[in-house]
Amino acid sequence: MGANIFGVDYEPHADAVKIPFVTGLIIFTVCWVTARALICFFRKKFDIKHEAKLLLMYVNLAVLFRITFFPMHHDANGSIQPMIFDPKDIFPLNINLVPLQNLFDFSTTKDMLINIIGNITMFIPTGIILPVIYKKLRSFPRTVLAGGLISLGIEILQLPFCERTSDINDLILNTSGVVIGYGIYTMARKIRRKAKT
Repeated sequence: MGANIFGVDYEPHADAVKIPFVTGLIIFTVCWVTARALICFFRKKFDIKHEAKLLLMYVNLAVLFRITFFPMHHDANGSIQPMIFDPKDIFPLNINLVPLQNLFDFSTTKDMLINIIGNITMFIPTGIILPVIYKKLRSFPRTVLAGGLISLGIEILQLPFCERTSDINDLILNTSGVVIGYGIYTMARKIRRKAKT
């Protein structure tokens, strides 16, 4: 049975690989745990409080993974459909490198606003969590750069999937969300300081 992608019926080839959301989440979790284990091993230090804080970033990234790779995969029953990796449809790459191109090309104003607001708001937590967890990222430029790199990484990872589009507009909107998140973090920090005085 073919998938309905953005209103277009897509029929994957016989050798296409279907990746369920749960499988993808398990792979992501294994990669996260392995990376943290290796970091702690080479640093020869394990701080349970720090690892507990990092769970915020894990949850944040897991949510971003769900939204960016499985946003349109719901059937009539509301269940999440698998992401499809089809080697025969990787090229040409679905990529847009022109800022603002197709940003407003939606069938309805509602869909356009959902896309713009959604891409911004889903990265606001990233702008808050990064400086909270990492002391080295408590400056505005470093937080924005780190958040932008996370967004860029997602766009690059989407390249092999014909159902997804890597778009510079998403990168711009996501980074804007990081900026807003950092602004919220800064305001909260100032309020907290005033409360202590």
